[in-house]
Amino acid sequence: MNLPNKLTTFRIFLIPIFILILSLPLKWSSTFGHSTGWIVAAIIFAIASITDLLDGRIARSRHLVTNFGKFADPLADKLLVMTALIFLTRYGVVAAWITSIIVIRELAITGLRTLIVENSGTVFAAQMPGKIKTFTQMFAIIFLYCSNFGISFPIGQILIYLAVIFTIYSGIDYFVKNRSVFSDGM
Repeated sequence: MNLPNKLTTFRIFLIPIFILILSLPLKWSSTFGHSTGWIVAAIIFAIASITDLLDGRIARSRHLVTNFGKFADPLADKLLVMTALIFLTRYGVVAAWITSIIVIRELAITGLRTLIVENSGTVFAAQMPGKIKTFTQMFAIIFLYCSNFGISFPIGQILIYLAVIFTIYSGIDYFVKNRSVFSDGM
């Protein structure tokens, strides 16, 4: 397994740790309003997000792009983002409609990617709108988990709305560019 794929696998491995940390009843100073778990979760999420940036850059620069990476990298991103958003929704930080839009888009694109593989035998790599979507989602989530720790400007809230816009746009873009999948065999 090459280094980019190891980084992707590591990101997937961090997800259950992220869940565990958010599920533990850790306490922090009453000044902040969230538990220590939120700080640790933000750090874990940030580390996982950095591995996303690194694995893609390393894979492209060293010509280590693989079908596993093209499939597992976006899957790892989706699992990480959806998990983080579910917890943020559970604690009333993110509205359920935002999480729903993002989860629905992610599941729809995963289904579309599966159809593309079945029809062509190749894995369709992430495109720029999807990369921007992932970037804005990850930054929004980091800021949302850190929102009660001395940041008074609602950066996380602004970024999550921007992420929803990119989520919708990239989903539409992905379906439009791959509409031929639906005309084959119909």
